Amino acid sequence: MNWERLLSLRRRGDTNKRLRNEQDETRLGFDVDYDRIIFSSAFRSLQDKTQVIPLSKTDFVHTRLTHSLEVSVVGRSLGRLAGKKILEKHPYLKEVHGYQFNDFGAIVAAAALSHDIGNPPFGHSGEKSIGEYFKSGKGRVFKDHLSEKEYQDIVDFEGNANGFKLMTQDREGVYGGLRLSYATLGAFMKYPKESLPKKPTKHIADKKFGFFQTEKNTFSAVATDLGLKQTSDGNSISFARHPLTFLVEAADDICYTIIDFEDGINLGLISEDYALEYLIKLVKDTINTKKYHSLAYKEDRLSYLRALAINTLIQDAVAIFMENETAILNGDFHVSLMDKSKYDAQIKDIIALSVQNVYQAQEVVEKEIAGYTIIADILDVYVHALVKKKENKASNYHNLILRTLPEFYRRTSLSLYEILLNTCCYVASLSDSSAVHIHNKIKGRQL
Repeated sequence: MNWERLLSLRRRGDTNKRLRNEQDETRLGFDVDYDRIIFSSAFRSLQDKTQVIPLSKTDFVHTRLTHSLEVSVVGRSLGRLAGKKILEKHPYLKEVHGYQFNDFGAIVAAAALSHDIGNPPFGHSGEKSIGEYFKSGKGRVFKDHLSEKEYQDIVDFEGNANGFKLMTQDREGVYGGLRLSYATLGAFMKYPKESLPKKPTKHIADKKFGFFQTEKNTFSAVATDLGLKQTSDGNSISFARHPLTFLVEAADDICYTIIDFEDGINLGLISEDYALEYLIKLVKDTINTKKYHSLAYKEDRLSYLRALAINTLIQDAVAIFMENETAILNGDFHVSLMDKSKYDAQIKDIIALSVQNVYQAQEVVEKEIAGYTIIADILDVYVHALVKKKENKASNYHNLILRTLPEFYRRTSLSLYEILLNTCCYVASLSDSSAVHIHNKIKGRQL
């Protein structure tokens, strides 16, 4: 893989190549990507989607929206720092093509901003509950009517694949979705493969999948244009990651490691003593002890440690990226950047404490259980109304239910797979509160 192709400004529908030297420096194409994502309705819905604590009543706990904004800020720093070093190593990119280090920051920031855009309500349990409905719930009746890959797409419903769909799918009068640059889409593609075959390998890119069958051609076109290394072809395609994906992933890893930990402390689920013990180990080489002890309030001490910790991990991630740049460009780097971190032991200690005290807290578990029921019930009502409509067997009840769906999701002229997948995507688009509200409506608990 080579950087000139990887930094493509091309968008779906372009007939001519977009050259970096011809860009308006006041608003680059990569900046346009960021703007289009942040103004999209899919991004706005993240303001009421779970990051860690579902339906939290406190105002300082992170949602998917605040998490995504913070990941984009960290991603921008990672991209700029790495971009500066990449241009020093490959000066032709600047001298011949006009690329600047800010370009790398803008691409990573945009991809990082959108990294959770396809995630369902109720956190990761939302993804699992959609899949479970078709795997072991009432939706299992559709298995024999779908191809293996189609069925796998929905039983392993994946937020990353849904995000790619949201950003690229055609709508009537709107070609190419948000029409983002291929460089940004490439950096977003964390798992550049389809749902089958499953690959139980140690390669980080094989952990999940990155596109549904409906977006296979689009995905392949983007990957081919970027010159991503193809790792399998024929009936089942997969590619090596875009190098900047590793920086997007590092930004996410850094934020959830440090900030979820901070949320746990602010909620009283983790004692401040642990924060001192665990975070100070991470920043012991950069902490200003005098300044730290001058801070009278817990929130200020935590903010100081958090800022130092994030900066420490940013510098470490960029160093790892550059040390392994050749292997990454060759598609031969198989783990996340933070797996190579010299702070790996400290990171694992923090994550283990967050898992025990935050992710598995009673409040979280109880609300995730409720989320399973809510999502299964909503899916069941809409799926059966749509299928009955397709079969011309819809009752008055089914027709009433369909009137509550946005028009885009009411279409029944599609294949069964597309109807089921679209319904999954509709449920995934709901905020936590919207899902609860719709569930109350269809169960007759709220008029």
